[in-house]
Amino acid sequence: MPYRILVVDDDPNGAEFVTKGLRQAGYTVEQVGNGPDALHMAISEPFDAIVLDRNLPGLDGLSVLRALRAAHKDIPVLILSALAHADERVNGLRAGANDYLGKPFSFLEFELRLENLLKSKGNGTAETSLTCADLEMDLLSRRVSRGGKVIDLLQREFQILEQLLRHKNKIVTRTMLLEQVWDYRYDPHTSLIDTHISRLRKKVDDGHPVPLLHTVRSVGYRLADTP
Repeated sequence: MPYRILVVDDDPNGAEFVTKGLRQAGYTVEQVGNGPDALHMAISEPFDAIVLDRNLPGLDGLSVLRALRAAHKDIPVLILSALAHADERVNGLRAGANDYLGKPFSFLEFELRLENLLKSKGNGTAETSLTCADLEMDLLSRRVSRGGKVIDLLQREFQILEQLLRHKNKIVTRTMLLEQVWDYRYDPHTSLIDTHISRLRKKVDDGHPVPLLHTVRSVGYRLADTP
């Protein structure tokens, strides 16, 4: 059965863009354009996730979110808003959002983030280890090894690799890494990521016949055991 998503946005064009894209990706989507109706539907009907705008008539997005959490509804919520400054994202996460993506946005990144939320919802137990081929990461001991040989990683390198492993075989965009690892929206063209990826690639792939860390030109990176 396809996931059922509630899209909440008072901009008809923006809402239709998201709704159409999700339906093409195989999701079942309901669409609403104001806060009171969104809250009523989220409480009274079963949804697997909510895509929520901040600026809504009747009841703003954060008020909808707080009311949901107060009603003990733990449905995953991804805020999709033009209010994308770091302080605004912090406010959204503190109100109970599971993720926050600023407008304008890449639909690929949006879909990956939503997919990750749905995957987390379906996983009742916390992961303690992540793997890709012969690469292993123990999240409890923070030990990383490949082919049984321990890899010594700096903190940022560990965090980047963790994100890549959590999205194994999928593209992780530069923006996703900047937000998840550095917790800030830097210029996506900064060399910051390239420098860390270059060092991480040497530690993970050098001396091994099959490279795991792949660059997806103009988009981001992918950790996979196939090209």
